[in-house]
Amino acid sequence: MKRSRLLKFALTAAALSVASIASAAPVCTKVPPAKWLTQAQMKAKIAKMGYRDIKVFQVSGSCYEIYAHTKDGKRAEVYFNPVTGAVVQNNVD
Repeated sequence: MKRSRLLKFALTAAALSVASIASAAPVCTKVPPAKWLTQAQMKAKIAKMGYRDIKVFQVSGSCYEIYAHTKDGKRAEVYFNPVTGAVVQNNVD
């Protein structure tokens, strides 16, 4: 009985650890949010880059994060530096 509880605990801890690593946003800036581009300014930059059909636009850690489609119609999860608008991480399906 003790052995199965310990195994269950270990598996749960491992799953939580993997989930937190997978969902961690990159560090995009250390500049305080008061100095970031506004969401409207950032959305305009994103549109100029060719991203479309934005499903999610959110602040994730020190980044702006979107779920959208690329010019080619591929799904993308993209993290942007909120000060410069530069792409920090781009995950395209």
